[in-house]
Amino acid sequence: MAIERQRVIEQDKIERRHNFDPVESNLTEEQVKLEASRCLNCKNPHCVQGCPVNIQIPQFIQAIKEGDLQKAGDIIRQTSMLPSVCGRVCPQERQCEGKCVLGIKGSPVAIGALERYVGDNTKAEDVNIVPSGKKVAIVGSGCAGITAAADLRKAGHEVVVFEALHELGGVLRYGIPPFRLPRTVLDREIENLKAMGVKFYTNVVVGKSITLKQLKDDGFDAIFICSGAGLPKMLHVPGENLNGVFSANEFLTRVNLMHAGQANSPTPLRVGKKAAVFGGGNVAMDAARTAVRVGFEEVYIIYRRTEKELPARLEEIRHAKEEGVIFKFLYAPKEILGENGYVKAVELEVMELGEPDSSGRRRPVSTGKFETVDFDTVIVALGTGPNPIIQRSAEAEGLDIITDPKGYITVDAETRATSVQSIYAGGDVAPVGESNAINAMGAGKKAAKAINEILNKNTGCRI
Repeated sequence: MAIERQRVIEQDKIERRHNFDPVESNLTEEQVKLEASRCLNCKNPHCVQGCPVNIQIPQFIQAIKEGDLQKAGDIIRQTSMLPSVCGRVCPQERQCEGKCVLGIKGSPVAIGALERYVGDNTKAEDVNIVPSGKKVAIVGSGCAGITAAADLRKAGHEVVVFEALHELGGVLRYGIPPFRLPRTVLDREIENLKAMGVKFYTNVVVGKSITLKQLKDDGFDAIFICSGAGLPKMLHVPGENLNGVFSANEFLTRVNLMHAGQANSPTPLRVGKKAAVFGGGNVAMDAARTAVRVGFEEVYIIYRRTEKELPARLEEIRHAKEEGVIFKFLYAPKEILGENGYVKAVELEVMELGEPDSSGRRRPVSTGKFETVDFDTVIVALGTGPNPIIQRSAEAEGLDIITDPKGYITVDAETRATSVQSIYAGGDVAPVGESNAINAMGAGKKAAKAINEILNKNTGCRI
């Protein structure tokens, strides 16, 4: 308790408004030693219980204390092949760090920063793979797909990953900006999988380019669907079809994957003066902070509740404020107003908080007052739903994959098995609990374990 929590160095808040370089740097070697020394090595480590992939946190921190960084990396990678990614984008404050006993009276151990440092400064160990003769297809190369691919490949199965886009990484690539997750980090993690023998195919839309039945007919013994949730939820207000209205998915994909913010981009972005971002989650923060960097003079986050109810990480909210993002609380969109086919302004409804709703947060209700504010761009960050391509294709072929009323694939919570034998699903297309990177990884691990047990039930082989 006498040692203060170590803080990473952050890029100057003015300078970072004009570049996509990482906002945070790693802890120094001396800081890592000091931070590791804060860990109490609890006999009942609540931090591990708070991690969806059950990284043995006290063990890897103990290895840091002993001066064996590679051992720390090996311990982490026993359960997570993405330490450099998770150390940057996971909501540690609600998971591992949120369970740390030091946080009761002070600051929890900076588990995320330690994991990131270890991931960046160690190598994945070579794995001796004994071929099983089984084949597994994975649909999607995001968090769930990458995690499942690693575990299934370690178990000896031939693993083939099909990605719909032209680059690998899923939402880690097209959704999370490089100032939060450098592309060199993501590329390194994917290269580790390729070195293990995982095969990747891009520009393959399962359900269109190839179907689930065709994958089965091609000899795949199991299929794991983790295609994400790429169907944006929109505002459903008048004027939403005007030029200058984007879903956060489109806006971030165009900038992150297609480099639309660059002057020489083949798909340039029309950058206006004043952007409104509707939503209060991490995606809204990413969209707003990206809008700042591509050149909007003013960027607003408009949220229908108060700051207390914002679901985004506190760190992301702080960074957004430091970078000049303006927050308007207790406002909801009523209508998007246009001129010559383009966004000109937004009519906002003034809200107040009523009784709690099913989420436990107080429900916003109208005050009957309205306010019109000039904007030339609107970005909608209200979440996403599942794209129905795979489900409709499966249904047409007689594969009855059961979905819930919102279109998400229904799965067993422990095995991620669907209603169709040998087909599993996880991540945002079949969510169980909070939708984020580490929970998607947890789904990938559970699916991989279940698949492996089925494929090797006569040999006793387990992941």
